[in-house]
Amino acid sequence: MRDYNFIDRLLAQVGQGLRTALATPNVQSAPSPADRINSKTELNHADKRLSAQLMRVNHAGEIAAQGLYHGHACTARDQIIKQKMRASAAEEQAHLSWCEQRLAELGHRPSVLNPLWYVGSYAIGAATGALGDKWSLGFISETERQVVQHLDRHLARLPKRDEKSRAILSKMREDEARHDKAAQDAGAHELPKPARLLMGAASKVMTNTAYWL
Repeated sequence: MRDYNFIDRLLAQVGQGLRTALATPNVQSAPSPADRINSKTELNHADKRLSAQLMRVNHAGEIAAQGLYHGHACTARDQIIKQKMRASAAEEQAHLSWCEQRLAELGHRPSVLNPLWYVGSYAIGAATGALGDKWSLGFISETERQVVQHLDRHLARLPKRDEKSRAILSKMREDEARHDKAAQDAGAHELPKPARLLMGAASKVMTNTAYWL
């Protein structure tokens, strides 16, 4: 049996991630919260477009989350932390499925730059993970904290009639807040303010781009 080295594992994970970014997720493996909404309300053209643009941004964010968690798991030293990173990535995969399912229902497509979001996030995750598990957890914690704030803004912008997208984003917000707490409970170091500001600026670039592309 072949003994896989770090480069082998790295390439395998990046390949897996790119397949995730380009393929349609299995929505049956994680039923969407929107499936429980019985509303037959039809959105008008403007509301449908706005909802689709917001959901495309969140879909791109979940692609990036896959990259971050896979990158952190690749360089994490503690096996328990590795397992937690992979478990969180699996949960983010469910979020990805929900967003893609809702985008299809709204008649729109995901971001064409999804492979770029994955590869860039994987590199960031692997690089910060190499600094040590506590800093890696700190990066995860700050990322999830910013995601919760981002979801709050999107929940405020969603058309009031779009109950299905609201159900998805509300459940995602709950899960992301839990990921933040889990990272803090595991001993995350708080990142310095310049790093937090840089992360926020990078996130803004991605969200503004994915909104249109």
